[in-house]
Amino acid sequence: QVQLVESGGGLVQPGGSLRLSCAASGSGFSIYAMGWYRQAPGKQRDLVAEVDTGDRTSYKDSVLGRFTISRDNGKSTVYLQMNSLKPEDTAVYYCCVRAKPSLGYVRDYWGQGTQVTVSS
Repeated sequence: QVQLVESGGGLVQPGGSLRLSCAASGSGFSIYAMGWYRQAPGKQRDLVAEVDTGDRTSYKDSVLGRFTISRDNGKSTVYLQMNSLKPEDTAVYYCCVRAKPSLGYVRDYWGQGTQVTVSS
């Protein structure tokens, strides 16, 4: 199994910045794509950004130029640097890691979610 622990959410004023982290742990697993999703109240969960094993990244249009996703393979960690935050960025943010445990199949693993609130 693969466990994910997220950190870094909180309350920030419009225009501010936050950095989310998601660390994967377990034994003998291989990580493929890593990404961040978000879900606002009453809305579906949407992909915000993802990074593949070749460090190729993709972003939701509304965060392009403001958010940056990165990964540290040595630490099995994915980050989301969020700048110029807007009230519409308010949501619960979830990390998602596509991984294969030593005994098992490739599947997506989800973090517990971290609240990001952008408000004055």
